[in-house]
Amino acid sequence: MLTTYFTVKTEGAHEIVIQKSRFIGHVKRVETEEEAIAFVQKIKKEHKDATHNCSAYMIGEHDLIQKASDDGEPSGTAGVPILEVLKKKGLKDTAVVVTRYFGGIKLGAGGLIRAYSGSASQSIDTIGVVQRQLMQLAEVHIDYTLLGKVENDLRQSAYTLQNIDYADRVILHTAMESGQEQEFEAYITDLTNAQAEIKFGGQEYVEKDV
Repeated sequence: MLTTYFTVKTEGAHEIVIQKSRFIGHVKRVETEEEAIAFVQKIKKEHKDATHNCSAYMIGEHDLIQKASDDGEPSGTAGVPILEVLKKKGLKDTAVVVTRYFGGIKLGAGGLIRAYSGSASQSIDTIGVVQRQLMQLAEVHIDYTLLGKVENDLRQSAYTLQNIDYADRVILHTAMESGQEQEFEAYITDLTNAQAEIKFGGQEYVEKDV
């Protein structure tokens, strides 16, 4: 399992116009090839009157699933340029469909490559990229008298305060890089004068904007 990787933030679309042709870049995070295929088919259905719906996706920890489709454009001028954008940006589990409505002016092979790669790149930049990092989870149980001090200090620290539960005692849900458990325990113990109970849980990916 990867400790960290980059992918798109959410699903969305962005449109640009080049030489009167409309290029609409659709982007989505996908974790299986089935999801990617369903996304491509959905966009094709929504834009069935478009001239082309070219696509590419890259899935898996080691990018083992890579597909590109020119959807009727000259070979190598659409799908592969979109795929190259995903590679250049270092994205995983990402699918892109670029819809083209032809505006009457031919762009030539070089122009098509620039248009499709540009549309894909701008769409990804507009929708946003996140870094997903595998983090160790921990609960910090403290009395209410310590809440202000611990919460403020945690928010200024290298650790992540995810949320707070207010029960009989306060439970602060935190996350840290794997391997920092002993360091975190010592930090909390020192911060609370050994008045906190720390319970380590499992691991999960935590996202932050890039």
